[in-house]
Amino acid sequence: MEQLIENLIAYALVFSLAIVIIFIYLRKNKRQSYQNYAKLKKAKETGLHEPVSLHPVVNPDICIGSGACIKACPEKDILGLLNGKATTINASRCVGHGACFHACPVQAITLCIGTEKRGVELPHISQEFETNIPAVYIAGELGGMGLIKNAVEQGKQAVEFFARKLKRSAKAKYDIIIVGAGPAGISASLTAAKNNLKFLTLEQDTIGGTVMSFPRSKIVMTSPMDLPLWGKVKLFQTNKSELIDLWRNVLEKNKIKINEEEKVERIEKIDDYFIVTTNHDQYTSNGVLLAIGRRGSPRKLGVPGENKGKVYYRLLEPELIHNQNILVVGGGDSAVESAMLLADESNRVTLSYRGENFSRIKPLNYERIHQYIKKRKVNVIFNSVVKEIFDNEVELLVGPEQKLMKLKNDLVYVFVGGILPITFLESIGIKITKKFGEAILKHE
Repeated sequence: MEQLIENLIAYALVFSLAIVIIFIYLRKNKRQSYQNYAKLKKAKETGLHEPVSLHPVVNPDICIGSGACIKACPEKDILGLLNGKATTINASRCVGHGACFHACPVQAITLCIGTEKRGVELPHISQEFETNIPAVYIAGELGGMGLIKNAVEQGKQAVEFFARKLKRSAKAKYDIIIVGAGPAGISASLTAAKNNLKFLTLEQDTIGGTVMSFPRSKIVMTSPMDLPLWGKVKLFQTNKSELIDLWRNVLEKNKIKINEEEKVERIEKIDDYFIVTTNHDQYTSNGVLLAIGRRGSPRKLGVPGENKGKVYYRLLEPELIHNQNILVVGGGDSAVESAMLLADESNRVTLSYRGENFSRIKPLNYERIHQYIKKRKVNVIFNSVVKEIFDNEVELLVGPEQKLMKLKNDLVYVFVGGILPITFLESIGIKITKKFGEAILKHE
């Protein structure tokens, strides 16, 4: 009898402990859901919920609410738990790291581009990064994944896929011509060398691609990546110069030469090989890899005075600019970061953005720019557009009523995105499709 009582007491204690644990878990879950619901509501009100690029989509039927994806996300507050399931909250801040995709223990996450409401134009490519033109491949930002680590991985995989299917033509001098020497192009060049392919890499500017256009002191956010013929590179915060130096050292060590300042003007397929025409020469190849980035040519404002010499579309040396009245136009990371860099050099900086708030920038930039606004280091004018640029001033139209505002001005920096090189791609015969929430990366 005593044994039975002891067992009953033990069972009661275990049961009570389980009830307490479940209660604590449910209470924590409810509190967390309430907080994340408030964040989600605020994100929808401020326009931060609608994604603008690659972003995670969670399958609630598979998700077990482990929170691994939330912990893995380096941008923070992109994902959150609602009623025990992961969901996107500030989706517009997602920059496509893909860390959540790999961290999920039950493979409940898919990385998608575009939404049902908002489509994104991308060239049509297969899972092997091959376009509708056989032996023409695309890797990196142009294909929808612009982060350095992703671009490096795609450049490597694209060349490996090409090498497996390579059919050499007697009329082709090269196995593959790589267009672009950014992260994807450099990785592709290293992979081509590793696979003993005869290749040529062409870059219209200089080594680094989009990274080269960053301001000198800008911090480049990246994560560990595996560079072919080099190994694991662990970088979390580094500046542009260090990153470019790393790439140049890797290329030099492996005796790889990049044809810089050589722009590809035309690519034609003739029978079983390609003719690639540049501003310097003409080459023949069995295949082509395009790693040219999405930005293409900088998008312009199309306003009177924009052709003046004081208007720029890149900020290369902010440390040399002092005591100027500067207008920065745009609401993305490039615009915000440039405004802060210029403000740090004792310039009087005004940031003009047509939106009602910053909905497309990284969390760290979001926090920093609001500190600059609070300290009056940067004057931000939302709901504004440039009307005209003069020698010593600029005119803005502000608010729904388009009220005219005049500002003293010495320099104008425009960061309103780039124009996708659609004409160039279509001239090759590559199909451009609009993606409405289509999966770019998913578990098989």
